[in-house]
Amino acid sequence: MEAITYTAARENLASTMDQVCRDRTPIIITRNREQAVVMLSLAEFEALEETAHLLRSPANAKRLLASIATLEAGKGKARKISLES
Repeated sequence: MEAITYTAARENLASTMDQVCRDRTPIIITRNREQAVVMLSLAEFEALEETAHLLRSPANAKRLLASIATLEAGKGKARKISLES
């Protein structure tokens, strides 16, 4: 993950924000004698929030992880979904 200083982030705020959104990768912003922070696109933040929500329930997390393992083992099944009611 790329890291830049607070000064560099401030001087190039618009282009730094554009880069974070375009590349969908966070950037660490360091500060002298203070904790660093992470700049993250809203889309990436929302994806992390959704993942955390889905994994919050132990039963749901177990089911999702088992489903991923099944798919990765080549045992997934294609299904046709009808959007008509």
